[in-house]
Amino acid sequence: MRNATITGWGKCLPPATLTNQDLSTFLDTNDEWIQSRTGMQERRISHVSTSELGYVAATQALAAAGIDAEELDGIIFATCSADCTLPSAASKVQAKLGAKNAAVFDMNAACTGFVYGVTTANSFIKSGQMNKILVIGAERISYFLDWTERGTAVLFGDGAGAVIIEATETDSGVLSTKIGCDGEAGHILSVPNFGTNRARFEHVDGLFDFNFEGQEIFKRAVTRMGHAANVALEQVNMTSDDIDFIIPHQANLRIIDFLAKRMGANKEQVMVNVHKYGNTSSATVPIALCEALEEGRIKPGDNILLAAFGGGLTWGATVLKWGERITAIAKSDVVLPEYNGTALDLIASAVKGCQDDKTAREASAE
Repeated sequence: MRNATITGWGKCLPPATLTNQDLSTFLDTNDEWIQSRTGMQERRISHVSTSELGYVAATQALAAAGIDAEELDGIIFATCSADCTLPSAASKVQAKLGAKNAAVFDMNAACTGFVYGVTTANSFIKSGQMNKILVIGAERISYFLDWTERGTAVLFGDGAGAVIIEATETDSGVLSTKIGCDGEAGHILSVPNFGTNRARFEHVDGLFDFNFEGQEIFKRAVTRMGHAANVALEQVNMTSDDIDFIIPHQANLRIIDFLAKRMGANKEQVMVNVHKYGNTSSATVPIALCEALEEGRIKPGDNILLAAFGGGLTWGATVLKWGERITAIAKSDVVLPEYNGTALDLIASAVKGCQDDKTAREASAE
C-alpha cells in the first residue's frame, strides 16, 4: 500500500525574544497575569519576512530527509501572514531552494494550516500524483498585532516549521485525517480588514482589527480538536489508548491541558512548548514536532496525533505512525541573517504607531 510518511523536519525561530517583562513595559500586564491565563513566558519577534523563516526551516527539513530540493514535486506553504499576495510565499521558497520541479501554492487555514497541509500532501501522494512534498507552516503574526490590546498582544509570536513527506510502501505515515471549519462563527477569531476589504484611498491608520472572543474560542477549540481527533481515530479503528504521543496546537496551556484530559493522556504523552514561543499559528505544530524529536520523545513506530484549531474557524486532526528513523540524516548550515538588537527594538515603531492611532481614534470619538 502506498503511504505518505514524514522523512525530514526542520524549524526556524528568530533570535529576538520578547518576554512577559518586556510586554509589561508598555502594557498594563505582568508575568503572573500572562502565565496564569496562557502559560506563556516569552515569544519570538522576527526581523525577516515570513518566507525567509519558511525557507530556513525548509533547508533544515531537506537536510534531515537527505534529499535535494530538485527532487521535490510540491511545496505547500501554510500561512495567514504571507509577505505579499503575489508572488506566493511558496513561490519565493521554491526560487531560493532551487526546487525547479515543484508545483507550489500557499494555504491559509490560520492555525490549522499545517494540519491542512499534511492532509493535502497525503492526498497528493496516495493518489500517485506526487512522491516528495515539502510542507511549511510559517507566520509573522507580530506584524498585524495591536500592541495596545493586551488580550491579543501577549499571545502571539513568529516562527516556522517544515516537514518532508514522501511516498513509502511501508506501514508508516499518515493513517487518517479529519479537517473542517465552522465558518458561521469565523468572526470570533479574525482580522477582517487585513486584505482588499480595507479602504484603498481613504485615510488608513496602522491598526488592524483583531477580533478575538477568548471564552468562545476556548470552548470551541477544545470541542472541535477533540471531535476531529475522535473521527480520525475512528477511521482507522483506533481509540485514544492507541495514541503514544500528542502534538497539539500551542495556543494556550489551558486548551492543551483540556485536550490532553479529554484524550486521557498524561503529561509525558503531550508536547508543550507554548511557554517558549507563544502562539505561532500554523507554525506551532511543526515546531513542536521538531522539538519532540530533538528531545527524544518520539520513538520508532509511535502512533502520533496532531490536532489544531484556528481562525475562520478551522479545525483538524491527523493520526500518523512514525517510521523507523528519528534522527536527521544531515543538518543545513543555512541560517537567518544576523540580528543583534532586541525584540523591543523591532516593535518600537509599531508600539508607538498603535498608541498614537488609538489616541487619535479616541479623540475623534469624543
